[in-house]
Amino acid sequence: MSLSNLKNPSKRSSGKRLGRGVGSGKGGTSGKGHKGQRARAGAARRAWHEGGQMPLYRRLPKKGFNNNRFKKRYALVNVRDLERFEPGTEVTPGLLRERGLIKKTLDGVAVLGTGEISVTLKVNAHRFSAAARTKIEQAGGTCTVIG
Repeated sequence: MSLSNLKNPSKRSSGKRLGRGVGSGKGGTSGKGHKGQRARAGAARRAWHEGGQMPLYRRLPKKGFNNNRFKKRYALVNVRDLERFEPGTEVTPGLLRERGLIKKTLDGVAVLGTGEISVTLKVNAHRFSAAARTKIEQAGGTCTVIG
């Protein structure tokens, strides 16, 4: 045994050369057989292909429940957006639409607590977050739930 006889254990041998004559053992059809889908170019099937068997994703039951059909969608307004009204104004969904703060009322208007407010307002909306209610009331305003 000498250094010239040692082989690198991590080195991989090159693959079998295909289509190089009948004597090579992989000549002619290059190990793909005759005709058929797998003999054609680009013949790789997808990983989830099950050959006519009912596929796994269809055998498993559907999971979960989605009740979006009856879900309520609210037009959202933040407390910082109410800052632009004059003190003492009664803010309604109609007024918010007039001023361009919301496009549609959808199933109602919800006031959220992002930002600060220093103006005293009477705000009428379908929903208020807890933070929005406290900020409006701390500024001296009132929150009225409608509808």
